[in-house]
Parts: sequence; C-alpha cells; structure tokens
Amino acid sequence: MLYVVVCHVLLFSACISEAYKVKLPEKVVVPAVYAFGDSIVDQGNNNYIATTVKCNFPPYGKDLRDAIPTGRFSNAKTPPDLIAEELGIKGLIPAYLDPNLKDEDLKTGVSFASGGCGYDPLTGSALSILHLSDQLTLFQEYIEKLKSLVGKQEATHILNNSFYMVVAGSNDFLNNYYVTGFRKHQYDINSYIDHIVSWASNFVQELYKLGARRIGVMGLPPLGCVPFQRTLLGGIISRVCVDEYNQDAQLANTKFGVAFDLLSKTLPQSKLFFIDIYNLVTDFIVNSTKYGFEEVEKGCCGTGTIEVSALCNKYSATCEDDTKYLFWDSFHPTEKGYRIVIDHVIKYYMKNLL
Repeated sequence: MLYVVVCHVLLFSACISEAYKVKLPEKVVVPAVYAFGDSIVDQGNNNYIATTVKCNFPPYGKDLRDAIPTGRFSNAKTPPDLIAEELGIKGLIPAYLDPNLKDEDLKTGVSFASGGCGYDPLTGSALSILHLSDQLTLFQEYIEKLKSLVGKQEATHILNNSFYMVVAGSNDFLNNYYVTGFRKHQYDINSYIDHIVSWASNFVQELYKLGARRIGVMGLPPLGCVPFQRTLLGGIISRVCVDEYNQDAQLANTKFGVAFDLLSKTLPQSKLFFIDIYNLVTDFIVNSTKYGFEEVEKGCCGTGTIEVSALCNKYSATCEDDTKYLFWDSFHPTEKGYRIVIDHVIKYYMKNLL
C-alpha cells in the first residue's frame, strides 16, 4: 500500500500588504521558538531518521538561501521560521537532529517535529517517524543540554518565556482514519475526535511540566480542500472539496477550542491558545483573487494534483511562478501561503500569548 504522507496542511494564502503587517509591543522579549508536530513544522528532522517521509531533495527548498533542500516541506521558509523572524529572534529555526547544530542554535530554539506525525500514537507507525512521545524525549534531552550550556536558572528563564508551536492532527484524519482505516474500525468520527483531543491535551500538559508556558496549538484547516483530497475524492474532472472531511475538521476544531480553553484555566501562569484557522483558510480558497493567488486547487510541483515528497522530486517540473500558488505540492503550502497565516497568528493571537 502507498502510504500517503499527509501533514497538517494549513492551506494558507494571500498577498502580504504593508497594511496587514503587525508590530508586536516593543517590550516583548521571546528568547526562543520551539516546534512540535508534523511536516508543517518539521525543519529537517526526518532527514536523520530511518523513514521514507523525506523531502531533502530538489525542488524542495528551491527558494531558500542557496536553493539547497533542508528537509522543509515547502519551497522555502515554514511557520517556525516565520514566527522567529517576526519576533526578531533569527531567520531560520533548525531541526534538533541536525548534526551541524551549534550552541547558539540551542539558545534560540529548535524544531522537534517529524513529517507524518499525529496526536494519535498509532499515526505514522508504519512510516517510522518521530511520534509526539519521541519528540518529548528529545525535548528532555535538549533541556539537559541547555542547562549545561547556560546554567539551570537561565535555562528555566528561556523555557518559561519562549513560544511553543504545536501543529498536528491532519495525519490522524487523512492517513490514519480515512485512508488506512486503522481507527475507523474502532471508532465513529465523533469518538475518534474525542480521543484526538484527549491525546492533544495530554501532550500540552507534558510540555507544561517541562517548562512550557506560552503555547499556541494550531487547529485543522478544511481538510477536504487539500489538492490530493480533491484528486482522490473530489471527482476526476471537477476536483471539488470533500465536504465530509471539512465538516469533521470543523467539529474537531470546536472540541479542540473547548478543551484548550478549559485546560488553560488549570495550568498556572500558562498562556495557552487554540489557533483556529479554518474560516480564514476557507476564505483564502473561496476568494483567492482577493489575496493575490491564481491557483488554489493544485500544487506547484508536477501536475499539482498528487505529487508530494518522493513524487515531487528533481525529475518533476514545477510551476513557473510559485508566488501565484497557494500550494507547493499536493499537501503543503508555499512560503507565500504560510506568511499570510503567520501574519494572522501574530495579529490575532500572539499578543495574548506573550
């Protein structure tokens, strides 16, 4: 069976106008940015583990610095990079498993994420990726390194005041529930969502125990509008969005929102927010021209209908101008798409988180 590498697809888009740019309060100081979850925030960790879920080859990364593929599932920067950039920390957030990682990188944040990961411990098992439990283990290892580097007191300061980005969930539904049917035989969709929300809440609580206080958890986009899903179930010619998947994503977001709102009240000194981007992303797709995109139904790589990861390699042609595209491949957005969503996060959520 072909295992579809699905990551939390944000489906983002838009032109970045000066009017939309948001400035944070001058006194806000965030020492580091950390990322956990799936390929949306995997900065290259999968390069260094025994998995087939990789993108460390052209044309990935073609617009990033020297056009050298880094393992980011896009043409250039991804959300952790853009958040760090907006906060004035650094231009790129590295992968924790990168063997070239320097001490200074440890001080300002890293990503522990792994493409193919989900909240469900079963998600991605056949792909040999880093589950969230593995990412927590690496985070604990990182904390000890940080303490040795800057001392316990300074390490605690960094951990307590940094921003933690958690992006997961899409793989649980698109891969584990719908495609393979592993969980579909055990739960109806409502029950499965309850389990996902519970696993997500437990993960956030584990992060909190390890020192995280400023935590932003990204919600699900309209899953049925991902190019691959349009191709698979939206009709060979029409390729419409899959309503069932979108409805399930909305239900999940509602339950996520309630759960995290309650959880935030039980974690002293925490600033925990659920970032719901469903309606925003839907507007990007429905009113694409308003945001400056000419193509929102296909990716830039290959035909744009099915190519992702190994199928989107150096032998596959890319679109002429990826700034006109919402998607880079059939699952992941272009940097331009990511940028408008991060501006939205900064504008509507970051001030509260900080």
